[in-house]
Amino acid sequence: MKELLRAAFSQFEKNQIATVDAELLLAHLLGVSRKQIHSQSIELSESEREKISSEFNELIQQRLLGRPVQYITGSAAFRYLELEVGEGVLIPRPETELIVDRVIGHLSSQPDKENSKSIIELGAGSGAISIAIATEASLKGLKISLVAVEKSPAAAEWLNKNIAKYDLPIRVVIEDASTALPDIKADLVVANPPYIPNDEKLPTEVENFEPEVALRGGAVDGMQIPKLFIDAATRLLKSGGFFITEHHEKQGELIRGVLARDFLPAQTHADLTGRDRFTSAIKR
Repeated sequence: MKELLRAAFSQFEKNQIATVDAELLLAHLLGVSRKQIHSQSIELSESEREKISSEFNELIQQRLLGRPVQYITGSAAFRYLELEVGEGVLIPRPETELIVDRVIGHLSSQPDKENSKSIIELGAGSGAISIAIATEASLKGLKISLVAVEKSPAAAEWLNKNIAKYDLPIRVVIEDASTALPDIKADLVVANPPYIPNDEKLPTEVENFEPEVALRGGAVDGMQIPKLFIDAATRLLKSGGFFITEHHEKQGELIRGVLARDFLPAQTHADLTGRDRFTSAIKR
């Protein structure tokens, strides 16, 4: 196994691909964790070794062509979750995990936190945010009801798979955020809209494999879709309701400007690398 990894590492380094991806691919084939590859001896017969070697090389070639490792393995880590992902759904990012902290922190700080709170996620994709909020709220004894809105039928397939995997009572609505849930009012709306400006260069593995509809926010500043999500949140929130959205690091001031019409002064929050990536506000 070590020889297989060494050869893969060499190829990945030449192509500026993280070598950890080779470990993830091999662990996937062997049905073990990445740590177990190094921490224990894996006994294989000669025929098993040949089969694994052949399959591993096939996966390495897919990765060298740019296909994301999460699509190859069919799995993406998010907080304490392992979510099923594939073509048609955005791969959840580590930086998005912080939005869950903000939501759980807000719920925990409420004076009436023993009462159930209604939450809507706009642009739910794989369900990463909704599922993390639901599981972690339950662990903290916070009562919530949750609706996940996703307009893409392809993404909604993965959303439903992941909700079923964790056996959660999350309602899925397959509709555009602009028209979904008429006459509904919620305590909290969380959003991760497409926000990348149309002309911004993206890594090949993102540009060529992940769904553009989940990435691009519009021309020039990328604010076209985020504005639609803010309009939807304004419609869906109760007075005093909490809104939080992820956005481009250059959009913080623009987001706050749009929110100023219907919300109390907004706060922009940094991600772990110090970039302004989230903004939250209370509806008037």
